[in-house]
Amino acid sequence: MESRQGNNQSQEQRDSTKNPEDLTAFVKNLLEQMQSRFQTMSQSIITKIDEMGSRIDDIEKSIEDLTIETAGEVSPSSSLSPSDQGGTN
Repeated sequence: MESRQGNNQSQEQRDSTKNPEDLTAFVKNLLEQMQSRFQTMSQSIITKIDEMGSRIDDIEKSIEDLTIETAGEVSPSSSLSPSDQGGTN
């Protein structure tokens, strides 16, 4: 039953596009739908890019924090003399 409705709609669309004014209205409507979809997709892409940018910023901050933390742990041990580290003179 659904395929008949689909065929009827297709036939109606074909019939309505025979008249130049109807064709113009059909094309205008189609272009408006495409523009709306394109705008929605564009906004979605921009939102995803912004989210990824925020994630990258968070990762960079985490790496910076880890680097500072690691440097803080390494510095005191490197300033010890060999005798303080248990070595012999």
